[in-house]
Amino acid sequence: MCGIFGYVGKRTDAGTIAIEGLKNLEYRGYDSWGIACTAGKELTVSKDIGPIGGIRSEDFSAPCSLAVAHTRWATHGGVTQRNAHPHLSEDGSIAVVHNGIVENYLELRRDLKEKGHTFQSETDTEVIPHLIEEELKKCGDFAEAVRNACLHFDGRYAILALHTGSNMLVAARTGSPLIVGVEKTDGVLNGYFIASDIPAFMKHTRIVQYLDDGEMVATDGKMIRFQDIKTGEVREKREISITYHIEQSQKGDFEHFMLKEIMDQKESVTRAVNQDEGEIRTIAEAILRAKGTFLVGCGTAAKACMAAEYFFSVVAEHHVNFAPASEFKLFHHFLKPESLLIVVSQSGETADVLEAMRIARDKGSKVLAIVNVEGSTIDREADYTLLINVGQERAVASTKALTGQLAVLLLIAYAMGERLKEGRTLLLETASTINDMLNPRFVERLEVLAAKIHKNENLFIIGKSWNYPMAMESAIKIQEVSYVHAEGFAGGELKHGPIALIEEGTPCIVLTGNDEALQDILSNAQELKARGAFIIGVGPTKFDIFDEWIKVPDAGSAQAILNIIPIQVLAYFLAVKRGKNPDMPRNLAKSVTVK
Repeated sequence: MCGIFGYVGKRTDAGTIAIEGLKNLEYRGYDSWGIACTAGKELTVSKDIGPIGGIRSEDFSAPCSLAVAHTRWATHGGVTQRNAHPHLSEDGSIAVVHNGIVENYLELRRDLKEKGHTFQSETDTEVIPHLIEEELKKCGDFAEAVRNACLHFDGRYAILALHTGSNMLVAARTGSPLIVGVEKTDGVLNGYFIASDIPAFMKHTRIVQYLDDGEMVATDGKMIRFQDIKTGEVREKREISITYHIEQSQKGDFEHFMLKEIMDQKESVTRAVNQDEGEIRTIAEAILRAKGTFLVGCGTAAKACMAAEYFFSVVAEHHVNFAPASEFKLFHHFLKPESLLIVVSQSGETADVLEAMRIARDKGSKVLAIVNVEGSTIDREADYTLLINVGQERAVASTKALTGQLAVLLLIAYAMGERLKEGRTLLLETASTINDMLNPRFVERLEVLAAKIHKNENLFIIGKSWNYPMAMESAIKIQEVSYVHAEGFAGGELKHGPIALIEEGTPCIVLTGNDEALQDILSNAQELKARGAFIIGVGPTKFDIFDEWIKVPDAGSAQAILNIIPIQVLAYFLAVKRGKNPDMPRNLAKSVTVK
């Protein structure tokens, strides 16, 4: 959710570096932003509401070698300058930025007030620097004060604190991600970065150290020490060189990241399909052996899991169970050591998914992760990981990650049915058709359609089989970027309530494929049309019932991958036509690291 950035070292341009780092983290939060810098005992704080994107980094060029910065997605307290991070201690020597929730902050705040502390904001975060200040009075060591303060916190969090008195950065995490960047020149250490995501400091270094759950790190730019938060035990960490292409996270000639990432699917699906055959077969065998397999994800990833239920049923003739990650703890009674949990996440940091993994671990079950971000918490904590390799997503609305997830899950289903070669061929052919499909005329036609329907406040999508979860995903995409009230349904459920919402001219999208569900979904479309709906057909075949037809190639079992792409494009243009920023939808953040 929130973006965290910090630097300490030999550089004297830490303020400029921090602002640039925040801009690379803006997809994680854009309600407000803030920065605290120091070059000695003086602490300079700047913060404001709104996105960081338009702020000039050169305005923060005053000499500074220690800084923390933050871009916020509000949880506690409204979007105001006063609530923006960083927050300071009573004496002004400690600045803190924070991602997550301190669940017991009201109790801590009350105790601190009794000790004479005053608070300037409505946030849970502000108790952190005040409590660290109290602990520092007792022990005199800043890192130990942070550790002792963390022992009082309930909830999931990532904390980054600086102290002018010791010229130190100290970070701690439980549940929310933090990564250390190590900057060297010709093998000589220059300093350290600490951020919630690697792109924040990628311009400066590709050497990282991962901070695991329940750990903290302290550095003054010359030394670094990792510790267990609870015990204080010192931990050794490897320096890891990562491969990452900066151009993957740039917009290029596109106006928005969302459209750029939709177009990336011309190549990203192929990268997702190019998995090691031995690994895919090993996973397929593990699913077949397991006594109960569960698919878990949140939001868009959850719709990939729902589609996989159909993949495994139709292609592999094997039953799996799906549950939203936030609901999974209610199903723990069914888990055994022989069970398998498959978790799907773009970011690899989704709080509810991590909680599901811990529930499975407590039961002795194995965990397979399908993620996009190598080195993420889910990647590191899973027993086995498959990376979808689609490249970084910067837009909040997930697009290319979804099709990568679908491709990998369908490939596993074919391997379970001992048809891996057939599945790979189908998926590679499907990937190649995406390049042909996403041509200028296709995109322009969807823009024209968006212009035709963008004033409608209600829109409905129906599908059957694997097109049913894609109907639900279509609704998510349209809702989150254009704010149109959209709902996705299984076609056969219309008569059980939703059809009452259909009026003359209501846009209704019908997802189709040349499959066993085709006649049923066409019958459902006819029921909509009889009530005056404006029918938009998406599929390989045109039917008279369609008022508009968006042609996509015939992809057989991979039809869900192709059918969702024009809806992504339509959602994008609906947002633009309605004057919304599709990259930064209100109230949403890219990585949901709180439950």
